[in-house]
Amino acid sequence: MALSSTRSTVVIPCFNEAQRLDVDAILEYIDQTPWVRLLFVDDGSTDRTREVLSDLHAKRPERLDVLALPSNRGKAEAVRLGVTQALKDGCDFVGFWDADLSTPLRDIDAFARILESRPHLLVVFGSRVRLLGHRVDRRTARHYSGRVFATVVSLTLRLPVYDTQCGAKLFRVTPTTVGLFEEPFHSRWVFDVELIARMIVAARQQGMGGVADLIFEQPLMQWRDVPGSKLNLWSYVKSAFDVYRIHRRYLR
Repeated sequence: MALSSTRSTVVIPCFNEAQRLDVDAILEYIDQTPWVRLLFVDDGSTDRTREVLSDLHAKRPERLDVLALPSNRGKAEAVRLGVTQALKDGCDFVGFWDADLSTPLRDIDAFARILESRPHLLVVFGSRVRLLGHRVDRRTARHYSGRVFATVVSLTLRLPVYDTQCGAKLFRVTPTTVGLFEEPFHSRWVFDVELIARMIVAARQQGMGGVADLIFEQPLMQWRDVPGSKLNLWSYVKSAFDVYRIHRRYLR
């Protein structure tokens, strides 16, 4: 199946992103990639985000949709509700992407090609690996705190995952992946880790083998630390507590 024959929807959660949305880059990608639909979820923004998204939708109504939430529900629920809507509308692949486009939209194409060439895979994760020839621009403090967090997650999940928190992921639509998004996430901060924990449980229940054979981590050629991130040191503390709760709920 060629990319031109697939239907992919990528959910982009937004909360007060009016100043960071790159409208030109979004329109350029949409015009060049007819098989991808973007679904923006306005998570109860209090700035001009909804106005910016409405203007985008008006310019490309067939390719770009907006789901407006009446109040702020948090990124995890915004993503879940967006994916749920995308699945109702129908698609072959569904994913989510950070609104600041720290991972360029063109990587959606690379992720889709991996899923198409490896039918056993359920999901492709973007991975921010600093390698020669790759442009991964990440603040030093954030890089090392992220590495500590990733190590804790890897040990907790008993899975050699390098980067769970990169906001670029694409799933093959199957009954298993649909089930991952049916219930609200218990973690507000690290729902990506909870997604993996749900995959581990589903794989055990369905006799699918190890989750390591179902997930592919794709090293990103480019990733940039866009100013305005809402993460801080307290976010990592709360995230670590959430990982503990995820382990108790799903994996103990």
